[in-house]
Amino acid sequence: MSELTINPGVELRNSQLEIHHFRLRLAIVAGFVLTMFSLLFVRFFYLQVIQYEHYHTLAEANRISIVPIVPNRGIISDRNGVILAHNYSAYTLEITPAKVDDLEALINELAEIVDIAPKDRRRFKKLLEESKRFDSLPIRTRLSEEEIARFAANRYRFPGVEVKARLFRQYPQAELFSHVVGHIGRINQRDLDQLEADELLANYRGTDYIGKTGLEQSYERHLHGTTGVEEVEVDSGGRAVRTLLRTPPVSGSNLVLKLDARLQEVIYRAFGDRRGAVVAIEPGTGGVLAFVSKPGFDPNLFVDGIDPQNWNELNNSPDRPMVNRALAGTYPPGSTFKPYMALAALTYGKRTPQQTISDPGYFMFGGHMFRDSRVGGNGVVDMYKSIVVSSDTYYYMLANDLGIDAISRFMAQLGFGSRTGIDLASESAGILPSQEWKMKRFKQKWYAGETISIGIGQGYNAYTPLQLATAIATIANDGVMFRPHLVDFVEDIRTRERTFIEPKPLRTLAVKPEHLAVVKQALVGVNKEGTGRRAFAGAEYVSAGKTGTAQVIALKQGEKYVESRVQERHRDHALFIAYAPADKPKIALAVIVENSGFGARAAAPIARQVLDYYLLGKVPASAVKDDDATPD
Repeated sequence: MSELTINPGVELRNSQLEIHHFRLRLAIVAGFVLTMFSLLFVRFFYLQVIQYEHYHTLAEANRISIVPIVPNRGIISDRNGVILAHNYSAYTLEITPAKVDDLEALINELAEIVDIAPKDRRRFKKLLEESKRFDSLPIRTRLSEEEIARFAANRYRFPGVEVKARLFRQYPQAELFSHVVGHIGRINQRDLDQLEADELLANYRGTDYIGKTGLEQSYERHLHGTTGVEEVEVDSGGRAVRTLLRTPPVSGSNLVLKLDARLQEVIYRAFGDRRGAVVAIEPGTGGVLAFVSKPGFDPNLFVDGIDPQNWNELNNSPDRPMVNRALAGTYPPGSTFKPYMALAALTYGKRTPQQTISDPGYFMFGGHMFRDSRVGGNGVVDMYKSIVVSSDTYYYMLANDLGIDAISRFMAQLGFGSRTGIDLASESAGILPSQEWKMKRFKQKWYAGETISIGIGQGYNAYTPLQLATAIATIANDGVMFRPHLVDFVEDIRTRERTFIEPKPLRTLAVKPEHLAVVKQALVGVNKEGTGRRAFAGAEYVSAGKTGTAQVIALKQGEKYVESRVQERHRDHALFIAYAPADKPKIALAVIVENSGFGARAAAPIARQVLDYYLLGKVPASAVKDDDATPD
C-alpha cells in the first residue's frame, strides 16, 4: 500500500463554507431587492391611492386651462336715451415684452407688415413704463382685415406677438360730456392694490381697463359686471382643443342720467370760445340737468392709453381742459352772494326789508375806501333795491354789522365751504372764511376790515359752480336742500330691473318763510327791472336771478378797474344764478364765464338760452347783446 503525499503549497477548498457564503450573499441581495420593491410599492400606493386626488387635479390642470371671460361694460345714456358711453369690438396687435429679446427691432419688423405710427410707439412706450413685462400690451388697435391677414401670414416670425379681439369703450359725444362721464384707462398697480383691499380682485381677472374719472369711476362696480370663466382642454403645445365648461359673464348695469344731452350741447355752444362752467339742477329732487365745464377734452384719447404728445398738450394747455371747473374750480361768488347776505340779515335781525341806507358810492372803514361798482352810488337803498340794482355799499355795511363768524355760520347752511355729496369724485369743498379758518390756514387773526369785502362775495370767498347752483336751488325750493345727483337709475341688463337714485333731502334752512319770500321777490325783480333785465327782455316766463362780477386780481388802494388795460386772463369773472318759472321752479342754475367782465353782459345771456331751451324748447338765434348793461 503506497502512502498519500500532500503538497504543502496547495490550499484545500471548503465547499460547504463557500456555499454558505454564497447563500448569505444571495439572501442579502434578495432582501435588498425585496426591500426596494417594497419601498417602490409603498411609494406607488402613496401616489396612486393616498395622493390620487391631488395628482389628478394637477394632471387636469395641465390638460385644462381656465380662461377668464371679461364682461361687457354697462352703457351710459342721458334721460332721453342718447348714448354717452358704449362698447365696440375690434382687433388689436399686442406684444408681451417678457417673450421678446429686442423690442425695438421687433417693432421695426412689425412696422413693415402693419402700419405703426409714431404716436403708437409713444403710447406703447408709456404703457411699458406703467405695466409689468409679462402683460400683453397693444402696439396697434383697430386693425383692418387686410392687416390681420398680413400678420397671420408672417406670425411665425414674431414670437410674443398676437392678434386679440377686444372690447373698446367709445364716447360718441366726445368732449361734450368729458367731465361728467369721464373715461376708463388701463389698470395700474394702484388700482390693483385698491381692488385687493376691496376684495374685488378676483372679479377683475382678464380685465385690462377700469374707470378712472367721472361716472366711469364713481359707478365702476355697477358698470363692470361679473367676470365669467371658460374651462378649455389644451394639447401639449398649449393650443385649445375643446371647451369643457363655460360660465358666461354677467354684463355690467346700464346708467341712465338725469342729464339732458341737448341742453348740455346748447350750453356748450353758448360759451363759444370762452371758458367757464354751468350747473343746472331740478330744485325739487336735486337731479342734475346739465353739467358743463368748458373747455373739455376727448375722452376717447385715453381708451387705448393716451400718447405723451397729446397728454402734454392737454396737461400744459393754459385753458386747463383737464380741470372739471363745475366740480373742482373755485371762484369768488361776487354779487351772487348778496341774496344770501340779505337772508342772513333778516334771520339774525340785523335788517328789516323796509330799512334803508344812503349809498354815496363808497363805504369808509378804518381809513380805507371801499368803492361801489356804480360811481356816485344808488341813493336811498332798501333790501329789495339792494339786490335788484346790486348795491355794494349796502352789503359793505351789512357785512360789518353781521361780523365774519355770523356770516360763516349762516352760509354753512347753504352748503358753502362743504362738499355737496354729488355722485362724482374729486369735488372741492371751496373756502368759507371765518376767524377759525384763517387761524388754522395762515396762523393769523382775522381783521375787521377783511369782513367788508366778504359781504359782496370777494375776499377769501371761493366756491364751486356746483355749490352756487345747489344754493340757489335751495332758495327756489323754499329752503329745502337736496343732494345733487347725476344718475337717475341703474338698470340691470338681464332683468331690466331699475334701481332709482331717490332724492335725498340734506337739510331745511333755519329761516322764516316770510324772510325767504322777501329775497325771492327781489330775485324776480333783478330780471324784470334790475341788472338782468336786458338779458331777459321779452321772456315768455317769469324768472328769478342775480348777476355777479368777481375780481381775479386785487386792485391797489384807490385804483380803478379798467377792463381794456388788464390782461385777458386777469379780467373779472362773470357770474349769474337763476331759477324759473319763479312761482313753480323746474330748473335752477349757476353760470360762470371766466375773464369776461360783467355778469349781466356775459353770464346772464347764457342763462337765458338755458331757460329758453329747457322751458320752451327753443334756442335764441344769438346771445342777447348787453354792452350797455348795468354793472354786475
